[in-house]
Amino acid sequence: MKLASLKSGRDGELLVVSRDLSRAVSAREVTPTLQSALDDWATMEPRLQALYSALNEGKRDDAFAFDPHACAAPLPRAYHWVDGSAYVTHVELVRKARGAELPESFWHDPLVYMGASDAFIGAHDDIEVQSEDWGIDFEAEVVIVTDDVPAGVSPEQARQHIRLLGLVNDVSLRNLIPAELGKQFGFYQSKPWTSFTPVLATPDELGDAWDGAKLHLPLRATLNGELIGAPNAGVDMTFDFPTLIAHCAKSRSLMSGTVIGSGTVSNVGSKDGSCCLAEVRCLETIRDGSPSTPFMSFGDRIEIDMLDASGETIFGKIDQVVVQYTPPRD
Repeated sequence: MKLASLKSGRDGELLVVSRDLSRAVSAREVTPTLQSALDDWATMEPRLQALYSALNEGKRDDAFAFDPHACAAPLPRAYHWVDGSAYVTHVELVRKARGAELPESFWHDPLVYMGASDAFIGAHDDIEVQSEDWGIDFEAEVVIVTDDVPAGVSPEQARQHIRLLGLVNDVSLRNLIPAELGKQFGFYQSKPWTSFTPVLATPDELGDAWDGAKLHLPLRATLNGELIGAPNAGVDMTFDFPTLIAHCAKSRSLMSGTVIGSGTVSNVGSKDGSCCLAEVRCLETIRDGSPSTPFMSFGDRIEIDMLDASGETIFGKIDQVVVQYTPPRD
């Protein structure tokens, strides 16, 4: 099943979208928003699945052409957004570029932080930033969405709480990060709004590519028409999603609609390219002594996508342009 949210108010209007992303139907007859569906998933999921089946079989006269440009993030705001750094090879590379050792604990204890979830943005919404000097970077990641997760779950138990998957562009303002982390209390200003693919999908839509813990497909990041990287999200993922869920739920329960990100997807040696410019610049620093690739500028276009075995998009494409934001003057 594939779900999206039409832009409407703060929480959107839930849509059920056809498997090929060509058609959609409002889910209002079942439930108005994705959050309300997640809050009672045991009841809502079979009813939404029935709607999805009817849509794919051409049995819904009220179906309309699906327009991802008209969509908000599938979950326009969430109670809980946790971003991890599950690809430790990425962290190791970043530290190597600045001559820092990677603590041994990083390979055994997941890194996560709680991000801003009061508003997520849609796949085609602009990336608004006040200054290019802030070091604008994209970060292509895989995310999962959970139902209610009790505290103290094991990784094996956590598998049954993964309800939806998708992709995000977790934008980072790289030049603001050092000062924030220097206070030993960041991130905050360095993390503007996160954008999502047009749809989130239930795990069954992914077939053999989803093993219950990792998504084994390349994640493609294209900047201004140039493929920056397509590393496989199922390779070199040190901490899989059930492990991340269990880590986050160690001391308290997670509420329905919790979104957990993988962190920047990265493969050892970056042989298939990178999913952020920071990694590209680190590789240049290690090789040449200094980076040569700039961070993003106003007018740059970033596309993030994942294709199935037949070459068709699974979640729809994140396709954004960086624009200058002008703050209010009065």
